[in-house]
Amino acid sequence: MTIRLLIADDHAAIRAGLRAMLDGDGIEVVGEAADGASAIRNTRALRPDVVLMDIRMPGVDGIEATRAIVGERLAHVLVLTTFDLDEDVFGAVRAGAAGYLLKSSGGEQLRGAVQAVARGQGALAPEVTRRVLAQLAGAPEPAAAAGLDELTAREREVLRGLGRGLSNAELAAELSISEATAKTHVSRILAKLDASSRMQLAVIAREAGLA
Repeated sequence: MTIRLLIADDHAAIRAGLRAMLDGDGIEVVGEAADGASAIRNTRALRPDVVLMDIRMPGVDGIEATRAIVGERLAHVLVLTTFDLDEDVFGAVRAGAAGYLLKSSGGEQLRGAVQAVARGQGALAPEVTRRVLAQLAGAPEPAAAAGLDELTAREREVLRGLGRGLSNAELAAELSISEATAKTHVSRILAKLDASSRMQLAVIAREAGLA
């Protein structure tokens, strides 16, 4: 199945470069946006599978645009930015972004991240992952998410694995279940915790002390 992609970045040259890099071989760039407001409008109109979102854009920034797009369940959002500041990373995760990569990422890494996000999985730049987990691990008062008490014992095991960054295949292997069953558990956890991405579930798991 071809992945429909929308590119949101305020620099035309960057949009053109990303289009040239990603368009083809199972990915179709269906549109572009130069700011957050147009990213929201174009996502509503074009219904891509994934939005590749810059953070620093004029007017409505990428984090607010991500919150709107994910809140309306229009598409998955993969943030691609020059900045790896903690406030940007956590802002994107809490807004519902399914992935966070730096613009220094190579073409294969970027294509792989788009494909992973389109499958409902997450993608974090390795240097970002280490800092996110370190900060969460050092939080003085972890806050449990509403809905944790509704999880079954198996769902809590799955959530614990998500907090460690496990994929569906890795969850299946660790828990001796099928990959399809792992995917079903993740979907149910997303619904019960009112979360929009695996990244948000990972944050919830860490904050609740499950990972």
